[in-house]
Amino acid sequence: MKQLGVGVLSLLAIGSLVFSSSVEAITSGNLTVTIDGLKNQKGQVCLSVFSSSQGFPNKNDRALAIQCVKLAGTAPTATFGNLKAGNYAVAVIHDANSDNKLNSNAFGIPTEGFGFSRNPKILTGPPKFGESSVLVVGASTDVQIQMQYLFGAN
Repeated sequence: MKQLGVGVLSLLAIGSLVFSSSVEAITSGNLTVTIDGLKNQKGQVCLSVFSSSQGFPNKNDRALAIQCVKLAGTAPTATFGNLKAGNYAVAVIHDANSDNKLNSNAFGIPTEGFGFSRNPKILTGPPKFGESSVLVVGASTDVQIQMQYLFGAN
């Protein structure tokens, strides 16, 4: 009887280890972003991932992660790994002149392309975090962003 008790305790201990590692694996995942609708293949696209409204969409010092991808003729893709389950918003710019910023004219209107996760309509200014946020859960979450260009932007 004592051996049976030890055996059951051993199985419970092993089961809890397996369960805890499974839970840990589920609570973090990858966010893969594919960019569509580029006007040309000049320069690079730069993506910024935000985990809250703080700084979204244009304060890169508040971004959780940033990646720039050189354009090479195919739809650019960037993967942000090991993200905890939660809401994230992605802002992307088509940095045609590779100066690592979104250029704008004298009126503040972007002269380079831009886009956001969930592809919100842009009327008078950038979207709010809630309009662009996506829920990252599981091993992989895929997002497609359609680039937008205003008034003859590059």
